[in-house]
Amino acid sequence: MSFLTAEWRRLAFANYEVDPKSLQKFLPAHTELDIFNNTHYASLVGFMFKNVKLLGVKVPFHVNFEEVNLRFYVRYKSKTGWKRGVVFVKEIVPKRAVTFIANTFYNERYETQKMNHIWKSKNDSLITEYHWSQKGKEQFFKLDTELIPHSIQAGSEDEFITEHYWGYGKQTDRKTTEYEVTHPKWGVYNVNNYDIQVDFAANYGSDFEFLNAATPTSVMLAEGSPISIEGKNTIK
Repeated sequence: MSFLTAEWRRLAFANYEVDPKSLQKFLPAHTELDIFNNTHYASLVGFMFKNVKLLGVKVPFHVNFEEVNLRFYVRYKSKTGWKRGVVFVKEIVPKRAVTFIANTFYNERYETQKMNHIWKSKNDSLITEYHWSQKGKEQFFKLDTELIPHSIQAGSEDEFITEHYWGYGKQTDRKTTEYEVTHPKWGVYNVNNYDIQVDFAANYGSDFEFLNAATPTSVMLAEGSPISIEGKNTIK
């Protein structure tokens, strides 16, 4: 049985080109940075968790909630070949129990903050917004997109960003937590406009303060799908 099943919906991505030196201290043992077109990426991602079940059971008041995270992309060479995955710098959610479980069992860096979202249609566009509080200041990621999603083009940046199916977390300098995330390929919406008001230093630490002045190389909205998160493995 999967550790967690849910739906990830309306995934907003802002993708930034980053110097690989800024990511090295966060890199789990036995993994290496993944790259696309000679570019290293970090992504700000906001989305909705819906219909969450832990070991097949819905936990009251923890079924639907927002998440915003900062992540980067890695790969790990296993006995069966390369696995492409992500490392989360920090994941922000509004539920303390989710933070406790993720930090305790998966060596993640979750944080609990007040959050809300706005989903609506406006004329011929789709409005998707994720809001949260950090040190008393409002943070948000807003997207205005087309109404109809389309398939991701093979070999594209969108495919690189969305097609990482493993999570890796740093346990010690020699041990790494690994877990699989399963989902089908997603459709994506063309973006008309976006607005990002995020203090990256306040949210993710001084190592990422440079993103306050950075412009994303791309912004996208993925439709999402049902997902599962499998049990963890330790790589030594």
